[in-house]
Amino acid sequence: MVSTPGSVLALFAHPDDAELWAGATLAHHAGHATVTVAVPYRDSIRDAEAVAGAEILGTELRQLPALDTPTIHQLLMETRPEIVITHPLRDVHPEHRAVAETVLAALPEPVIATGFPRSLYACDTYNSLTLDGPVRADRIVDATTMFTTKIRALHAHASQPIEEHFGPMAEQLGRLWGGRIGTQYAEAFTTLPILGRLPAATRL
Repeated sequence: MVSTPGSVLALFAHPDDAELWAGATLAHHAGHATVTVAVPYRDSIRDAEAVAGAEILGTELRQLPALDTPTIHQLLMETRPEIVITHPLRDVHPEHRAVAETVLAALPEPVIATGFPRSLYACDTYNSLTLDGPVRADRIVDATTMFTTKIRALHAHASQPIEEHFGPMAEQLGRLWGGRIGTQYAEAFTTLPILGRLPAATRL
């Protein structure tokens, strides 16, 4: 695993996105730092699943009416995270793209006011394919130690097609990225610039 960072704020479109795209990384960091996952409310079943998944990962959960620009701005000002994780800007899912674009729109003022976040990353996506082609990850995190925790948290979302779809995809992507760095499992992230600046450290 990468070395321990400060706090993490992960902003996702759906209740199971945190587990599917970054569960092992978030669980690892939650052992040493404050990790907050923010997702919109969906319905009573999916909201309860999000609570269960966050508990397994060890993360704090913020369920909100919407992830719009004012809400994300407020979250950034309140939490002052060192790291922000969200979806790829060119994700194949329109709701993923919308959240990523809104995160970018909300970032400038908090960064200027507080200096945080210092790093911004896009997570993986369906079969690692964006609208612009394959994900070009420049941060591949060894997820082996926390992969079983990731899968347990993913299975907390029992209303979703975990067994037939998301579980096998998580396994496949975990092994694919793990093979890139010589580990059993890994998760992929792509560094995004914050006001024209990239993080100096070679870790999340």
